[in-house]
Amino acid sequence: MKQCTHAEALPHPEPVPLSETCPECQAEGMDPVQLRLCLSCGHVGCCDSSPGRHAAVHHEKSGHPVMRTHEPGETWRWCFVDHVLV
Repeated sequence: MKQCTHAEALPHPEPVPLSETCPECQAEGMDPVQLRLCLSCGHVGCCDSSPGRHAAVHHEKSGHPVMRTHEPGETWRWCFVDHVLV
């Protein structure tokens, strides 16, 4: 089973979210479907089901590997590099 090779390098504690919603969606007048939190820097972006896919775009531009859901009651994490749940 494939494992994430980046989770151990994440900062502790987690970064504080830089916003309450996806700032790119706000700027573009779109509503995000679900939010994701970058565990390297605290950027909040929308998921791949949102038109802008801003969490994935943030990963592509920054190289930050792991994000977690920023939705109430959810705790899962995703590694963009290894394509696995963390």
